[in-house]
Order: sequence, then structure tokens, then C-alpha cells
Amino acid sequence: MKYLITIIGPTAIGKTALSIQLANHYNCEIVSCDSRQFFKEMTIGTAVPNPKELAAAKHHFIQNKSIFENYTVGDFEKEAMATIEELFKTNDYVILVGGSGLYVNAILQGFDDFPEIDSAVRQEVNANYEKLGIGYLQGELKKRDPDYFEKINIENPQTL
Repeated sequence: MKYLITIIGPTAIGKTALSIQLANHYNCEIVSCDSRQFFKEMTIGTAVPNPKELAAAKHHFIQNKSIFENYTVGDFEKEAMATIEELFKTNDYVILVGGSGLYVNAILQGFDDFPEIDSAVRQEVNANYEKLGIGYLQGELKKRDPDYFEKINIENPQTL
């Protein structure tokens, strides 16, 4: 039997220390599902494991992406599931740790497949965002999907 031990919660409650302790106990590796710790450029306020912690147990998905890359929860789900499958080939345990509910749920419950966005549409939206600012994105979303607009963080252009 294979076990995906999952540790979730807000920043600074000791998830990293516990995950390292468990990884050492079960001689296994850690898969991070913290959406901010993926990015190399986000070092402040993200509680990225320090070099000593990273050396204490093998971690995946820590500062492995750039904020300048287009990286979605769907991309993470595919990559993380492939990593977990690979880890289960050599160990009965994998530690999943993070505080980003959407990313945790992508692994535990799966994420709906969304169609690829046409690159011309993406370029047009990005150009309008650069020219007109976040208000453009907010206005477009509110016009096209007012219910979703009310549920999300409208200050995050990536989400918009």
C-alpha cells in the first residue's frame, strides 16, 4: 500500500519541520504544493525552506519556476502527479506539504481540464493589461462572469 501523507495549513505553523521529520522517519521525499514557494524570485514572506532544511530531506517544487513563466495549477497537477508516481516506485510514502488549498486539492481531488488558451488571445489580453492596467482585466471578468468575479482575489492579475 502507498501513503501520501499530507500536511496543510497557513504559513509559519511548522509544516516544514514536521515534513522533514516524517521524511526522515519514512526515508522518503517531500512534494511542496505551496504556490508561492515554486518561484525563485519570491523569497520574502513565503517561508521557503532554508538550505539546511532542504539538505535534511529531498524537496520537489521549491523555487523551481520563474514568475516570468506561465505556470498554472493544471501544469502543477500534471508535474506533481508524475513526480509522486515516480517516487512511489521506490518508496511507500511521499510527504505532500503546503498551504495553498487549490494546489493541494489539485493533487488530492484532481483539477478540471481546461482547454489551452490560444496564444494570440493570451498576447492580446497581456498587451491590454500592460497598456490599461489591472482595471482592464477586472472589467472584462466582471462583464463576462460576474459570479466568479465576486469569489476571487481581483487584485491578482494571474488569477484574472
